Amino acid sequence: MDEASFDEFYQTSFNRLVAQIYAMCGNITEAQDCVQEAFIRAWDKRRQLDKAQSPEAWVRTVAYRLSVSRWRRNSRARRDADRAVEPIRTYEPGPDRVAIDAALAQISPEQRRVVVLHHLCDMSVAEIAHEIGAPQGTVKARLSRGRAALAPFLIDVPEVRHA
Repeated sequence: MDEASFDEFYQTSFNRLVAQIYAMCGNITEAQDCVQEAFIRAWDKRRQLDKAQSPEAWVRTVAYRLSVSRWRRNSRARRDADRAVEPIRTYEPGPDRVAIDAALAQISPEQRRVVVLHHLCDMSVAEIAHEIGAPQGTVKARLSRGRAALAPFLIDVPEVRHA
């Protein structure tokens, strides 16, 4: 199909195809958009389309498939979000957590590490010593000094138990 015959095909078929797609999808604007898009795709394939293969049927099929795809996309957009793909909600830390984090920031990194490993990770002194590569006596000293350094910062936090 050359350019002139395609133009003639477009002018004689557009309104008829819009009416047909409108009857199928129930939305005149959607029908016009889908038929227009189908003709744009047909233009790219105009050399392969000939009158014997019913180019109108090809355009109608493409326009109908476009309207179905748009309907599906729009219906998915209006559905409630699937709980499995909901974004992970972030929660603000409570006042106790803020107080503990602030207190931990006041002690040395070495003391902070052993306190966290012991009290939050429930690791024994031997396990901590193995993980950080230090003697058990060093771990015990850091743990003792860390607890003593934390105590003044955690006095106002009633839920925190001193071990």
